[in-house]
Amino acid sequence: MKLILLGAPGAGKGTVAKLLTKIDGSVQISTGDILRGAVAAGTELGKQAQAAMKAGDLVSDDLIMGIMEERLQEDDCKNGYLLDGFPRTIPQAEALKALL
Repeated sequence: MKLILLGAPGAGKGTVAKLLTKIDGSVQISTGDILRGAVAAGTELGKQAQAAMKAGDLVSDDLIMGIMEERLQEDDCKNGYLLDGFPRTIPQAEALKALL
């Protein structure tokens, strides 16, 4: 299953995502989690994201999409995934549509 959950902060996206992934074995993917993971791993995209965040800037849609594309190609996504709070912008939605 490939699913996108959108909603306001505190709406319960994460709670619903955890329940659904337990049922079908898919993986929950949160933009914040993959950004933190890329920064912690020291990937090139992670370094760029960290620089933007340290400067107080938003991480660009292109950079988010690069990190998301890498994440969706990992083996654990082959059985499906649930995107938690992503995409957040129209350009991200358009890029995700092109990617899928």
